[in-house]
Amino acid sequence: YPADNSIDGITKDTIEDFILYLQESTDCNSVSVNTFLRGIRVVLKYLMELGYLKTFKISLIKAEKKIKEVYTDSELQILLEKPNPKKCRFTEFRDWTLVNYLLATANRISTISNILIGDLDFSDGFITLSKTKNKRQQIIPMSATLQEVLIEYLKYRQGGEDDYLFCTQWGQQMKVDSIKSAVKRYNLSRGVMKTSCHLFRNTFAKNYILAGGDIFRLQRLLGHSDLTMVRQYVDMYSDDLA
Repeated sequence: YPADNSIDGITKDTIEDFILYLQESTDCNSVSVNTFLRGIRVVLKYLMELGYLKTFKISLIKAEKKIKEVYTDSELQILLEKPNPKKCRFTEFRDWTLVNYLLATANRISTISNILIGDLDFSDGFITLSKTKNKRQQIIPMSATLQEVLIEYLKYRQGGEDDYLFCTQWGQQMKVDSIKSAVKRYNLSRGVMKTSCHLFRNTFAKNYILAGGDIFRLQRLLGHSDLTMVRQYVDMYSDDLA
């Protein structure tokens, strides 16, 4: 408050001093500071409308962007080491294929769960995604490396065009939770403590940006409805780009 504790003495400088107090004396992060500011802004705006205060703008501070965690090259090297299909169980080879697929496409788990074998077009090198977050059918490229992995996997998976690509050991559809659990078990069995499926999306985005890919194609590949999230990826990995 102003020295005389009068309401009409509250100015933009008062708010800026309050922000400094929160940051330096209470160690509030940007999210907490903005929570305080939103509450104060409502009250002061009402006082301004009543004429008790001169009108001034109260802006939120810029939120701190946390770097999104990714899989390191050494972790990927461990995860992508191919198991011997003649010696390993079907589930291990399937999970290895899953990890390859996640890294190569950055598809969401809910999308992967619903992919059918018939959605794979090996002749033209495309994958049709029928069930996506934005409810729109999407067609994405299938790299030559991923094609090789999937072709070999399907030799063991078998099944027809209407069967789910990733299935349980009994041939049933793998639900979202099943995929998460499978990847977690697989990663831990390889000695990689990170187990999040979503980290593969972050890793895909980072590697794509560092390889010189443009944000418009990245937006399409990730299935985002606009460029907001993609721009955040660019901002977060700007040091790596430099």
